[in-house]
Formats: sequence, C-alpha cells, structure tokens
Amino acid sequence: MGLLGDELAFGRALTAPEYESVMALGHRKEYPADAPLLTEGDRTGHVVIMLRGWATVSRTTDRGATRLILGLRGPGELLGEMAALDSHPRSATVRALGTVEASVIGGDAFRRFLATHPRVSGLVIRQLTFRLRSADQERSALASLTVLQRLASRLTELSRVAPSGPYAPSAPGSGHAGTRQPTGAVVHLAQDELAATVGATREAVAKALRLLRTQNIVRTGTRMVEILDPALLALLAEGHRE
Repeated sequence: MGLLGDELAFGRALTAPEYESVMALGHRKEYPADAPLLTEGDRTGHVVIMLRGWATVSRTTDRGATRLILGLRGPGELLGEMAALDSHPRSATVRALGTVEASVIGGDAFRRFLATHPRVSGLVIRQLTFRLRSADQERSALASLTVLQRLASRLTELSRVAPSGPYAPSAPGSGHAGTRQPTGAVVHLAQDELAATVGATREAVAKALRLLRTQNIVRTGTRMVEILDPALLALLAEGHRE
C-alpha cells in the first residue's frame, strides 16, 4: 500500500530549461486549506503542478456517501493529467491539506508542449504507469488485508517519511499530516481521515487503534497517533503475529 507519489516527482525530474518552459505555460495560484484544486466529475482540462504544500486525492465510493483517500501529493507533482489527455471527466478530487501554491496550466497548452518535448511526455507516461500500479496494489490490499493490517501499513508508511518530506515538523492544523518527535513519529490525522486512507469505517479504525493502544504500539490523542513501537507495527502490517 502507498499514499505517496513517485519518489521523483514530475517537477523534479525536469531539466532546468524544461522546468522554466513548463512554468511559463501557466499561472501561479494559492489555495486555502480544504479548497479543491480539482473536483471529481468536472469536465475541466487544465493540469496543476504543486509548488508548495500538500493535497489529498480522493474518490467517492460506489455507495456515494463516503470517500476513499487514494494519495497524498506534494511539491513537484503533476495533477489532472488524465483529463487533460483524454478529455474525460475528472476521476478524483484533489483537496488542499493546508495552504497550497500551485501552477495552473491550460490543457491545450500542456498538450502542445508534450507534443514538442518527447522526454517530458515520457515523464508523464512514467507517472501514469506508476500511479496505475499503485492503484492496483491498493485494490489488492483492500481485498486481502484486514483493517488492522491496512491501518498498520498506512501508519508505518506515514511514519517513515523523512523530516524534509510532507510530514516535516509541524503542529496539528498546520496542513501537515505527521511530524518527527523525540519519542517517535506522530501522524496528525483524525480517525475518519485515517479510515478514508484505508477504505474502512471510522468504527473499524477506532477498534483497530484500541487494540494497538492496548499493546503499547501507539498512543492516540486529538487528531494524533504517535508510533511507540514502529518495528511491531511493521510486523503487523506484513501480517505477522507474535
């Protein structure tokens, strides 16, 4: 399972001249916390390149009443490329997690740029391939792993992000989802948000967290899960039992 994007984000994979050329195509825009950058079902065709901040990628479930968080996207990552390339409705909603600054590029301009820059076009294809593989892994995890295993895997993933990454030192409500503390990694997400990242109900996640607390693997608070025993949490994620 994995929420984070490719290790080498689109913007960071560009050469300096390519980056300058791509940035010249669009305009910078700032989004406040919880504002949508892209909305599922819309027929817009522009793309967004994240410059600062982080955003969640989510879809409504078949039932329509709940959402499933598919990923977290940060600086350098390209969003909305599928709708720009195939003119179909947006497949997911991208929502700012804290203040976000991004470059917004029209679909026509982006497509013309790709047509004349085959290396950059290859980077977009690589990103699409990576995300499709990641989506397949997520579907497999939803079908084969218990809620406890999925939650352990998600917390392990978020706790391992380097301090310079999306979960760098921060405080609840700052727009970051995790921090490094002297006593261990801390993930700043509410239980309903955690539930959305693992495709489970809030009640099921609360039950799994209670079990982890009783084993002194995590400590929980308001919008906070502190990882006390990362090694045991990783074992649970892999399905081992002690």
